[in-house]
Amino acid sequence: MTRLAIKLIHVYRYLLSPWIGNQCRFYPTCSHYSEEALKTYGLGKGGYLTLRRLIKCHPWHPGGLDPVPPRDEKHSNPDTDPNRGELR
Repeated sequence: MTRLAIKLIHVYRYLLSPWIGNQCRFYPTCSHYSEEALKTYGLGKGGYLTLRRLIKCHPWHPGGLDPVPPRDEKHSNPDTDPNRGELR
């Protein structure tokens, strides 16, 4: 499901974004932020972070630098864990 979500972001970025124009107040752009959040945290938390970011996207928010928060290594995500399936 995470891969499908990332593919949909790519479709948006290459088909719809050129028509809308560069309106993003943040760096990285919302689509790049979303892709990075999904790759880092998976569909659950990455989707949550994306939704939080999109809610902040309005004319009254100053915008600016808003990177994806660094991953807490204590809480492993099975979608992106290289040791998935191995006993620790």
